[in-house]
Amino acid sequence: MATSEESGAARRRFEAAGAADAADTAVVLLDDRTAVAGWTADAERLFGYSRAEAVGRAVAGLLMPEDAARLPALTGLCARNGGWTGLLAVRHRDGHPVVVTVRVVPAMDAADGPPRWVALATDTTGTPGWGMSRGVLERLAAHSPIGMAVLDTDLRFVWSNAALEQFGGGRGHERIGRRLGDIQPGLDAEALEAVMRQVLETGETVAGYEHVGTVRSEPHRETAHAMSFTRLDDDHGDPLGVYYTVVDIGELYRARERLTLLDQAGKRIGRTLDVIRTAQELADVAVPGLADFVTVDLLETVLEGGEPGCGPVSGPDAVPLRRAGHQSVGEGVPETSVGIGQPARYLADAPPVSVLTSGRSWLAEHLDQPPEEWTVDLSHGEAAAFRDLGMHTVMIVPVRARGTTLGITTFFRHRRKNPFDQDDLGLAEEFVARAAVSLDNARRYTRERDAALVLQRHLLPHRLPEQDAMEVAACYRPADELTGLGGDWFDVIPLSGARVALVVGDVVGHGIEAAAAMGRLRAAVQTLADLDLPPEEVLAHLDDLVDRAGQEDDPETAPRADGVRAKGASCLYAVYDPVGGRCSMAAAGHGLPAVVTPDGTVEFPELPPGPELGVGGPPFESVELRLAEGSVLTLCTDGLLAAEGPPGDRDAAADRERLRRVLEQRAPDLDGSCLAVVDALVPARPPDDVVLLMARARRLPAERVVSWELPADPASVAEVRKRTARQLCEWGLDELTFTTELVVSELVTNAIRHATGPIRLRLIMSRALVCEVSDASPTAPHLRHPKTTDEGGRGLFLISQCTQRWGTRYTRNGKIIWTEQSLAGPSI
Repeated sequence: MATSEESGAARRRFEAAGAADAADTAVVLLDDRTAVAGWTADAERLFGYSRAEAVGRAVAGLLMPEDAARLPALTGLCARNGGWTGLLAVRHRDGHPVVVTVRVVPAMDAADGPPRWVALATDTTGTPGWGMSRGVLERLAAHSPIGMAVLDTDLRFVWSNAALEQFGGGRGHERIGRRLGDIQPGLDAEALEAVMRQVLETGETVAGYEHVGTVRSEPHRETAHAMSFTRLDDDHGDPLGVYYTVVDIGELYRARERLTLLDQAGKRIGRTLDVIRTAQELADVAVPGLADFVTVDLLETVLEGGEPGCGPVSGPDAVPLRRAGHQSVGEGVPETSVGIGQPARYLADAPPVSVLTSGRSWLAEHLDQPPEEWTVDLSHGEAAAFRDLGMHTVMIVPVRARGTTLGITTFFRHRRKNPFDQDDLGLAEEFVARAAVSLDNARRYTRERDAALVLQRHLLPHRLPEQDAMEVAACYRPADELTGLGGDWFDVIPLSGARVALVVGDVVGHGIEAAAAMGRLRAAVQTLADLDLPPEEVLAHLDDLVDRAGQEDDPETAPRADGVRAKGASCLYAVYDPVGGRCSMAAAGHGLPAVVTPDGTVEFPELPPGPELGVGGPPFESVELRLAEGSVLTLCTDGLLAAEGPPGDRDAAADRERLRRVLEQRAPDLDGSCLAVVDALVPARPPDDVVLLMARARRLPAERVVSWELPADPASVAEVRKRTARQLCEWGLDELTFTTELVVSELVTNAIRHATGPIRLRLIMSRALVCEVSDASPTAPHLRHPKTTDEGGRGLFLISQCTQRWGTRYTRNGKIIWTEQSLAGPSI
């Protein structure tokens, strides 16, 4: 029996350990067999037992049955940890339970003899905040759906509730005294214990810690838990252990993963209108978030921008699929030997073909047939390598958009052991459907762009024609980046007499409609230029054409590209003659020609303003200027200066000054100058189409041009033939003598017979030999096809057979009949 001195020593020992108020505490001394060795008056008052009734009695007999069963485990904790603190229910002498907070501390050092313990019990039945009984509190923890556990400072289980059993590790009493790694080997125990040690060291609670892994009972199913860790301290702030809770968030985690993948699909798929890049973006999004290996195979017609279509198939080569994208968790995509753009051929009875033809997805949670047997593209060695990777689950989803199947997307897993399920299939179908719309848009864009490029190749010059009058460079930059088409155009048209016509024009609008209207105007300008009309007359005829086309449109239908959209177009037409260095030009609408002289000075000719095409207004007027050899004539559409706003809102003087500053910056060549001007004045995404045409003037040397005025006498024809022969000999063109004499004889004879006024013959040696005969008559000869019995009328017919081309050009004083012959030799 413990003496009062021993009890006092025990009380003082407890107080030294940090008890709050020993006056309200019952002190019980326990021997090494957990029997009562000392009983104080406070214990007698609290529990109802006298000292004689309590001393020598096993403490288990004083506890309620549920706590009596816990006593062996608590004894072990006391021995390992040097004490214990917790709630116990003691049976009062009259039978009702008394819930007390019990703290057990050693009564003496181990070296002094067998262990003896001091238990200090404080009644909590009436304490504020503990109005509930111990049974209520334990039932609250027992029935909570949240898993709960208490671990000591060695991270061994002290207590856990029933809800924790659903997360594995056995029943609660089986956990006592064991560590997390001992009861759940498949769990990442090291990571969890590291978190708990951090909590023990810092005292800071870790809430919402997410743990993703697998459990032994379902090793192929990925689990996700949300855990919170809190340190338990005694009244002195010393750690007693860790309390943690765990909640299953597997469904929430998977739903969040699905939403993340869908969000990535929305952000990363379809960023361009390129079929191959879009297919690759689809594969990149799916790996590794959903699958370990993904392939995207599309119909050949889809890659080419055509209409997709796939009917019944037979034979391995019947389905024209091509690999458009693939991705793998392994570096270099080791699962396949099929490269991007190469054929992907599947057997007719294989699942990929079935999905392609039916338009329905296919899921195999566990593969029965090896996927390497679906295709004819794998060699025996490649098939073995593919099989060694261990593909065990697969999904095949059709790429469908707007009711049409474009191809298939195949998802494999080999590193991740959990098979695909219906949720995975739904997720795959969702973002494949999103990608399919982008792929179809890219396919349609490819088709429209190809059509637009074909149209562009037919509407704009492939290359500038060869001619001696000017060195020409041009730059075309459309506002429509997608189609590369616009309403602006330029042209360089060789004319008779070694002259050249330069044209820039601008149709209102952008894209294919504006390009179609531009094509019609360009064709009209080329036809009018072939008539050798002055610039103002060319624009007058073009104006009439646009006006008539606009009147033909039905006002109740949508505007046509070749009618209404051409109305309001602008055009600048210039003709340069390298013989005299003269240039005449006229403008309809906007026109800002500039001339850069050989010394670098920039001049702006005063061009009479003309109305836009088809809108009516005063007649067109032309201006004529002389260009020094080496001068650069610059013609542009108003898009060149559109960065400062539309023409109506800009200051003409400011436009000229901006253009002047850029033109003064010289480049090594004309092409470089042209590009430099556009880059300096036009932003990366121009608000309007831009055309810039720069032409450096050349002069024909005087020795390559001869001219003779002839009397209206038939006898002069023979003299003209002799002069012509001598001139051709000087030029080294003896092989052209016969045909040229014939041409000159016929033209001069016709002028003498049918025309009036002075007659002049001019020979020009340029890229072709030009013969011109001018007279004062406005009447032009006509080509006839005489019968065999006719005595005349064969002159122009012979000329047309001997020359490359011929025609009539009208002047203020009459007309000029001209011919051109190749310098390579006669054409007969």
